[in-house]
Amino acid sequence: MTGEPANDQQQGLSDTDIEPKIDQLLSQMTLDEKLGQMTMVENNSIEPAQVAEFFIGSVLSGGGGNPTPNTPENWRAMVCAFQQAALETRLAIPLVYGVDAVHGHNNVKGAVIFPHNIGLGASRDADLIERIGRVTARELLATSVHWTFAPSVSVPQDLRWGRTYEGYSADCQLVADLGAALVRGLSDRCSDADSRVLACAKHFVADGAARWRESPIAEGAPQQGSTAPPQDSAAPPAVELSPGQWRIDQGDAPIDEASLRQTHLPPYQAAIAAGALTVMASYSSWNDEKLHAHRYLLSDLLKGELGFDGLIVTDWMAINQLDPDYQQCVVQALNAGIDMVMVPYDFRCFISALKAAVGQGDVAQERVDDAVRRILRVKLALGLFEQPISDASLLLSLGCAAHRQVAREAVRKSLVLLKNDKQSLPLSRDVPRLLLAGRAADDIGLQCGGWSISWQGEAGATTSGTTILEGIRAAVSDSIDIDYSADGQFAGDTRATVGIAVLHEEPYAEGFGDRADLALSSDEIDLLHRVRQRCDQLIVLLIAGRPRIITEQLPMMDALVVAWLPGTEADGLADVLFGDFSFTGKLPFSWPRSMEQIPLAALRASGEAPLWKCGYGLTS
Repeated sequence: MTGEPANDQQQGLSDTDIEPKIDQLLSQMTLDEKLGQMTMVENNSIEPAQVAEFFIGSVLSGGGGNPTPNTPENWRAMVCAFQQAALETRLAIPLVYGVDAVHGHNNVKGAVIFPHNIGLGASRDADLIERIGRVTARELLATSVHWTFAPSVSVPQDLRWGRTYEGYSADCQLVADLGAALVRGLSDRCSDADSRVLACAKHFVADGAARWRESPIAEGAPQQGSTAPPQDSAAPPAVELSPGQWRIDQGDAPIDEASLRQTHLPPYQAAIAAGALTVMASYSSWNDEKLHAHRYLLSDLLKGELGFDGLIVTDWMAINQLDPDYQQCVVQALNAGIDMVMVPYDFRCFISALKAAVGQGDVAQERVDDAVRRILRVKLALGLFEQPISDASLLLSLGCAAHRQVAREAVRKSLVLLKNDKQSLPLSRDVPRLLLAGRAADDIGLQCGGWSISWQGEAGATTSGTTILEGIRAAVSDSIDIDYSADGQFAGDTRATVGIAVLHEEPYAEGFGDRADLALSSDEIDLLHRVRQRCDQLIVLLIAGRPRIITEQLPMMDALVVAWLPGTEADGLADVLFGDFSFTGKLPFSWPRSMEQIPLAALRASGEAPLWKCGYGLTS
């Protein structure tokens, strides 16, 4: 797969061929056609015929917004039906279909799912991340999806945040380098299909600086689920919150502008320079002012100072949080600089509110024209007018062996070896027996985490791939007797020289992953003790979206490997465990000794070193 340099796209935004086309289209468009272009609707809340009727500019699948049954072919048919409807409108302006392909085309069963960003941050390999972008783009285009809401270029400062795994690192420069690499990969043209994918830098800006709050956000706020209610029904029911949830996500970043510019802005500058044509605003606030209504940050800084000529899109139903009066929500967001609104359910209500706001002069016609100009510019730069539906032959490559090899490489390079007493690793293929324990050792869903087939992710055989157990069995063939127990309850007096305990976090996404305590659970600790009693050397594999508090349990471990959330190709772990490849991963975050060293500011103020610093990682 080859492609033109991604920054050619950014230069293409001012292409003398594009602007006259935009002028011509704008001169022909009615107000209804313009407002439709500014509207993004969730796929279960609209029919293809309504796309044509309301001139809709974008349709999306939220996390888990999949066709039934969930197959690549059905995905393509669903997307193409919406696109065909858009092409039947008077001006035949194509829509752009969007998804959260945040670690591969992760909603589609059978697609390759890569390690989450925290694991890729541990690899520190920009070339690898660029190749991951190319593979992801190819699998997206197989289903004729042209827009992914990635990369997340957050710089997380508090490990309690449920989005920590969406960040590459707490190191701003590393985030900038790897985010830009993914943008370049996503933006490359496929060599055998002259199509490309839109990257989207998110969530603008400083969401990683949000502070812990003692009470969760209002129950009506965290409504980003994927399954829409009937179109004219009431809003989804309130989400039942557990202690520790929604305490950081969508919160406030009380930092000064110098900190915002020094730590959180550079990854966006790098992503835009690499060719990102879209930016998603954050649910969060900066000094108690919601980003979706922040004219200074969206219009003055992003569009003005940084010269961003692409489009700014909202997050899921995010403008609803701006004001009790929905029309005021629309007015505030559009006047702040939002160009496209992810409604996502009641698109009629949004279009009506925006039309009324324009008629009353609350949103100027010039602001509408600017937003539509940006949307058309992005679609023209993307090549959608020339090829609105991608080459169907790309379906043959979705989930193919070559793509899985890239993911397997990513798993190998993401692993971080934190402890290796007695040279416990690499494992010898000469040991007669190996004990393996832990549910996550044989569970694709657990090793993929959130944003995997469904929004929150779930345990079980959710998609195709290789589990840790399957990878180890393939690596040793019949030379080693592998005794596996999900709960570590081995029969009789079973004992072995080597035991492997696989610990894991349950899957989560967004604010549902906010946690007050990152210590190991009682079940995880019990598993460690059971396996420790059965082996001479205990190797621990940690499946997690962030560092955990393990200080008390560390002495019982002879070796500790952090595998993060590796995705579908866990045979990459076996490659390194048995010494076919060396450990190369380095921590993308400092590893705290205790909860008192969280957030990062507390670690810095403590005067005590973390358990391991950011950048630490053994090679043997």
